[in-house]
Amino acid sequence: MSVRKREWITPKGEAKAAWVVDYHDSQNKRRLKTFTKKREADQFAATATVEVRDGTHVADSASVTVEKAGKLWIVSGESAGLERSTVNQRKSHLKFHIVPLLGETLLSKINVPAVREFEDRMRKEGRSPAMVKKVLTSLGSILADAGERGLAMRNPVRDIKGTRKGRGSRQEKRQRGKLQIGVDIPTREEIKALVAALDGQWKTILVTAVFTGMRSSELRGLRWQDINFKRGEVNVNQRADQFKEIGPTKSEAGVRTIPVPPVVINALKEHKLKQAPGMTLVFANPDGDPRSHTNIVNKGLKPAMVRAGVTVGTGERTEAKYTGLHALRHFYASWLINRKEDGGLGLPVKMVQERMGHASIVMTMDTYGHLFPRSDDGTELAQAANSLLD
Repeated sequence: MSVRKREWITPKGEAKAAWVVDYHDSQNKRRLKTFTKKREADQFAATATVEVRDGTHVADSASVTVEKAGKLWIVSGESAGLERSTVNQRKSHLKFHIVPLLGETLLSKINVPAVREFEDRMRKEGRSPAMVKKVLTSLGSILADAGERGLAMRNPVRDIKGTRKGRGSRQEKRQRGKLQIGVDIPTREEIKALVAALDGQWKTILVTAVFTGMRSSELRGLRWQDINFKRGEVNVNQRADQFKEIGPTKSEAGVRTIPVPPVVINALKEHKLKQAPGMTLVFANPDGDPRSHTNIVNKGLKPAMVRAGVTVGTGERTEAKYTGLHALRHFYASWLINRKEDGGLGLPVKMVQERMGHASIVMTMDTYGHLFPRSDDGTELAQAANSLLD
């Protein structure tokens, strides 16, 4: 690595001078980089020396822009068979957040200060803290993909996250509110009122949601062959994404068998008698396709909540208290944990994890640990359900 001064005369007779850093990169290829000031050349030489030694240096001439790397990242996701919603999210983050603020920047110029400036600019322009966090994750994923392609040798996003894992993450956990019954999780009284108010085509799917805790996508992908009426079980084997495409469950743990009480089995039998013959999906549109999540919520759940009096606001501003199917999933988890109040025993955390289809027991404890799980062998299902609905 050497820094030397270069002087020359232009065709117009003007004397010019510049400082040239002459070095070999991490692949032992000779590189020249020119600066107008010696101080800038010295700073680059010092940084490049360390990067070449550590094998993390990529010359500007061998680099690509963040926009170009982002497009390659999207291609990688499509080639890996990522869900369309995930690919669309990548495209959205790239188009609306990353490219406008960072798109023309070379990957070789992306360092910790550059990432911090990008983060600050997103906040100043009004992005929410949640969106800033998601976009930074996408930028880190772009850099990781570029690294695998040999276009980048460092990932400053990963470096920043590493420094924040200590006190920062603990503070974030303390600030993150725990799920509260009556706020995030419907109470038993609210569920009783909701079930009593259910009717029509939405009754079966919402009752099933209450007593299985299945994700919306899992409910919408449920087949008749997945229901064992004799054993009183629902088998989760697939799901329908937001584009109504059928695919595997969210994770391997999502494939599971859920014992259900008679109220669910009876509702499903009644529903099957009313459904057109030849339907594969339990909760299908008349054309046989999966129902829309939005329709289930807006035309099924919310009106039922209002009829049941599970609302917030007054007068013309009265609206459903719980506005998503995940509230019913939270209720199911809390019911599994504390069914003693309904004539049964609470399940141990491992069994709750399996019933919920969580990929790890840590996820279950992080979400529901404060509800204090107890032990149970599952035999009191019918008694607990009857007690809840009486």
